[in-house]
Amino acid sequence: MAAVLVILALLFAGLWLRGRLRLRSERRDRIAAQREMLELRLALDEQTARLRIIRELHEVAVHHVSVIVSQADGARFAGERDPGAAFRSVTTIGESARSTLADLRRVMTVVREGEAEVSPQPRLGSTRDLFKVMRDAGLIIEFDEVGEPFELRQGAEVVVYRILQEALSNALKHGGDGTEVRVAFTWTADGLQVKVDDDGVRARDRRAGLDPNSESQRRGYSIDDDMDALTEVVSGTGITAMRERAALFGGVFHAHSVPGVGFSVAVVFPALRYHNGIHGVNLGR
Repeated sequence: MAAVLVILALLFAGLWLRGRLRLRSERRDRIAAQREMLELRLALDEQTARLRIIRELHEVAVHHVSVIVSQADGARFAGERDPGAAFRSVTTIGESARSTLADLRRVMTVVREGEAEVSPQPRLGSTRDLFKVMRDAGLIIEFDEVGEPFELRQGAEVVVYRILQEALSNALKHGGDGTEVRVAFTWTADGLQVKVDDDGVRARDRRAGLDPNSESQRRGYSIDDDMDALTEVVSGTGITAMRERAALFGGVFHAHSVPGVGFSVAVVFPALRYHNGIHGVNLGR
């Protein structure tokens, strides 16, 4: 009887100790999560403050530029009849220009302070690292590259990298573990096409222990379904971000679901080789 009581006491003590350890671990995790949330909130507040300062300085700079334009127009018309008025206008233009330059320098100082706190911008050469991260997360990635690659401007590299990153993240989010993704870069003389195709629908069937081919036949996809998928307007935060990034460098973005298979993202940059975010003309010709 005594032995039974000892065993029960030890069992109770073990359960009590395990419960205490679990509560302590949960409390530790909760505190860590709260700390991370607080740090994130503070970082967002700092970035919001910087953006507000940048916007205010930008508005002042725009006002000064408008004054410069008005004074320049006035000097042009007054100079023919009153050289003194033209001289006074030139003086005002110089003062406004110096003030505008000072504001723009303040804007760049605030921007650089914000950039110093974030990680360096990714380059296109680091896509291999991105593939490794996504493979470790569960994607099966096949990469094909056709054509002769050429050097891109840093801004263009960031745009292509972010579009690729978002497309792979969407494939993992909606397709899940085991989703097969084919990434294709097609280089032309002046442009680049990026294509990301995934089989998220088939991957979900495989994880459920189903035969994707049999499921596709059972669901009975038709040509009309394919046409609807090609003409559908896909929306969402990630899709919008990719479309806007592509437009920065003259890219044409398209995304659509593939019935019974998954999802497809394609963006064509016709003149990426020479595009500087404004135009894509080869000024060296």
